[in-house]
Amino acid sequence: MIVDLPDTTVSKIARSLVSVREEGGAVALGRVLTLIIVTADGLQEEAIEAANDASREHPMRVIVLIADPTGEPKLDAQIRVGGDAGASEVIVLRAHGPAAASQEGLITGLLLPDAPVVAWWPDHPPVSPSTSEVGRVAQRRITDASTPPFAKTRLSQLGATYAPGDTDLAWTRLTRWREQLAAVLDQPPYEPVTAVEVVGAGSSPSTGLMAAWLRLKLDVPVSWRSADPDEWEHGIQFVRLTRPSGDILLQRSNDIDATLTQPGQPSHDIVLPRRTLRECLAEELRRLDPDVLYGRVITEGWELLGPPTTTES
Repeated sequence: MIVDLPDTTVSKIARSLVSVREEGGAVALGRVLTLIIVTADGLQEEAIEAANDASREHPMRVIVLIADPTGEPKLDAQIRVGGDAGASEVIVLRAHGPAAASQEGLITGLLLPDAPVVAWWPDHPPVSPSTSEVGRVAQRRITDASTPPFAKTRLSQLGATYAPGDTDLAWTRLTRWREQLAAVLDQPPYEPVTAVEVVGAGSSPSTGLMAAWLRLKLDVPVSWRSADPDEWEHGIQFVRLTRPSGDILLQRSNDIDATLTQPGQPSHDIVLPRRTLRECLAEELRRLDPDVLYGRVITEGWELLGPPTTTES
């Protein structure tokens, strides 16, 4: 069910939501959190789709905020429940002109009572998410360094403004890589790693975060660089761990598979699919406490890492 509310107010939206829920037989019971998506007009549907998919694991209220400071003051809204909202209820707010001036005021009256709040900027996040209007009311704040604005200093900026509760989907995409590398190092011969090489696409912030994580955890020199763009366009290409007995190489073959090579063992093909937006969002919604490891990687690990070995990063 979709209900359009042109030229409305926050209080009218709240009353309409109750009415729509009662008429449609949907209930708010079981909603575990409020997810606030701050985005631009025309970019919201992909984020809403990911949130709807993730809501099957995390039933929630989704508030999509599209603020346009130009034009006459006006607030339009749309309520989606039932099949149009997965296991969530979606409220799309389009604020124009002076009505868009106070983002916090637009969302406060629509938050689920006594439930955690998660803020997500799929693109163009504020410089300091934790001190932004929406970020101040959220326990967790999700950004994505792989989306606009594209800047070589993006990870440095994330580290400089980091506050407990911040996280980034470029880090979330590394979960399976980190699990695989940790599993390899937990097996014999238990030799120390003496050097690390990380190579990935020049547009991939995950490459830098992987290098920073390995630098922090292994406390050894880490070389990281951009792959040849003619050979590799997306994400991490390979990670090489050097030990006295030889190198461990985890190298992606395609969007689904990777190959693990170790001294004295045959090569192993590993299923390592690229993670979808829905998977990454669902993982971040599983925890509402600060991601301490991400905080250390984006601050301590990043400072220890040093610049890449090429001009691209």
